[in-house]
Amino acid sequence: MIMKEVKFVDIGEGITEGHFQKWLVKDGDTVKEDQALAQIETDKAVVNVPSPISGNIKIIAKENDQVKIGDTLAYVGTPEELAGIGKAPSPATTAKTIEATKAPEVKTVQKEQKTQLHEVIATPSVRKLARDSGLDINTITGTGPNGRITENDIRNLSKGTQQKATLPKFSEVLEEKHAEEIERVPLSQTRKTIAKNMELSWTIPRAVHMDLAKATHLYDMVNKEKENMAKLGIKLTFLPFIIKAVVEALKEYPRFNSSYDHETSEVIIKKYYNIGLAAEGPDGLKVIVIKEADKKNISEIAKMINILGDKVKNQTVDIGDMRDSTFTITNIGSLGGGFLSVPMINYPEVAILGVHVIKDMPIVEEGDIKVGKMLPLSLSFDHRVVDGADAVKFCNAVIKYIEDPEFLEMVG
Repeated sequence: MIMKEVKFVDIGEGITEGHFQKWLVKDGDTVKEDQALAQIETDKAVVNVPSPISGNIKIIAKENDQVKIGDTLAYVGTPEELAGIGKAPSPATTAKTIEATKAPEVKTVQKEQKTQLHEVIATPSVRKLARDSGLDINTITGTGPNGRITENDIRNLSKGTQQKATLPKFSEVLEEKHAEEIERVPLSQTRKTIAKNMELSWTIPRAVHMDLAKATHLYDMVNKEKENMAKLGIKLTFLPFIIKAVVEALKEYPRFNSSYDHETSEVIIKKYYNIGLAAEGPDGLKVIVIKEADKKNISEIAKMINILGDKVKNQTVDIGDMRDSTFTITNIGSLGGGFLSVPMINYPEVAILGVHVIKDMPIVEEGDIKVGKMLPLSLSFDHRVVDGADAVKFCNAVIKYIEDPEFLEMVG
């Protein structure tokens, strides 16, 4: 057997580093090929690191360390091979190990470096903007299709450089007398992602439309069907009905199911309906995605919400579970508080709908005042793509469907 390194390999999605959560095996254990050895929290999800071969393991990386793509985490081989780890190996062993594990890696790195230098995807105007901003375009990772570098990429980097140059160091604004009365808490990978996404979201010129939906009928229906759904092992909430209402409204107003390409000044309308849901986990907020929500019925959506919600709570959610949303809903009401809000748009989408707590409120119908269930809604939208009048119409469509839950039950 030839000993092999266990590395933190590139899993795509622009991930460059991760937080080493825990080992799933012990030092010296016998492991099998493809067996999960460790868990690493990236800025997208928690990923398992598999064993490249069968053999014994020599652990190198420590739990709670920050690791980068390409870092060696462990070695797998025979006990004899592993005995040399950390000691000066014989020339024959060194040559054999380098030939097996190091040489291909060096070639790969050289190839990757060559690719990065010669395969920059950017228009002439973007290249000029990078030069004018004093940035080396060869070092920039693009966020556009196929890694294309956009004007936003350049402006965000330039903005960050200017900010670093003008903001004073934290140590300069912190009163010296309090220096021993503070605690520095590093951001988790999830919170780093949230921070990055919020900065991207803040580049969107947004406006907000707020409204109320009559939810008495929906409230009664959900409470009536809860017990029947529970017998099937499904927890029913108002959210599946709201998702279906949003999908039907998106069909009527497709610009809300789109993205804005700033570089080409085009609206990219998506003809598929993947609804993102902001979900709270132990390590922060994540957006899980109900794929093809237009093709699922109420019970199927409820089941998917249960499954994905549990994954977020257990920190086992996969990158694929959080990819490719076209419109997002943030269910503030599930936390039991709040009346109205201004949700942050999930970049690069055009809008996000905030759903709040259903409350008893006075309703005037034909001159009579009665108490009914009301659902407050907040729609944040990209004002480059849609106007306030569009937001009103879209929200009215969502309300129309929420107030007709029987119709939503039939749509699937």
